[in-house]
Amino acid sequence: MVLLLFVALDPDLTALRALGGFFVLHTGEPPHGPLPTLARAYAARHAERNGEARADPIILRVRKVATSMRAPESRVAVSIAHQGLVARLWAVALGCAVLYDRVPDLDPGLLRWDPEGAAPDELWLTEVRALPAGAIDDVVREGHLVPLAAALRERFRTSERLLWGNAGSALMGATRQLDRWARAQGRTDLGERARALAVELLAHPDLSGTLDPATLRRRSCCLYYRVPGGGVCGDCCFDRPPRH
Repeated sequence: MVLLLFVALDPDLTALRALGGFFVLHTGEPPHGPLPTLARAYAARHAERNGEARADPIILRVRKVATSMRAPESRVAVSIAHQGLVARLWAVALGCAVLYDRVPDLDPGLLRWDPEGAAPDELWLTEVRALPAGAIDDVVREGHLVPLAAALRERFRTSERLLWGNAGSALMGATRQLDRWARAQGRTDLGERARALAVELLAHPDLSGTLDPATLRRRSCCLYYRVPGGGVCGDCCFDRPPRH
């Protein structure tokens, strides 16, 4: 059994390791050279139009996802790339809020991002600054989801409804994982805390209509069923893949 008490954020965020790699956030500078910050990624507008698409981290990530998953349309790769990054940000912030009763300041200027990397090695927090757990909405939704959605809509004309649906789904996915872990450790209080935080976060107008309140199934589709060999996700609004 792993017993955890609320403690101050430590420089390595070591408590997150107990939750598994998807919740882990590396701290310090990346060991293999500099990476772009998420602030740069969100702000790199019009890069492709100027012939510099390779320097745009978001376009690079979407292209990597499109290639690796053989996505038939750019919107499918955009959605999957978006959901992956959003899920990581929710997992880190929610995990810290539950285990530390604090969240790290995830300012986009402090987060280095490897658009070709995979969890947990794609994100590096260069400085750990503790914020109250109640700041999680400002840290994730306002600090990342809003500018990330704006960047994707500007580059790819992506549906705003789809992006916020991804965000609501990713939040509940992280909550379910935390709750399962807490039950396995005999710490149901931590699972209850995760669920309570999720309820508060989902009350924001950006997220409040993304999930069915009775079933917690999303009201939009992430388009994963369009990937060759893909199907519907566990919280999909569809019971079976739609016919094309």
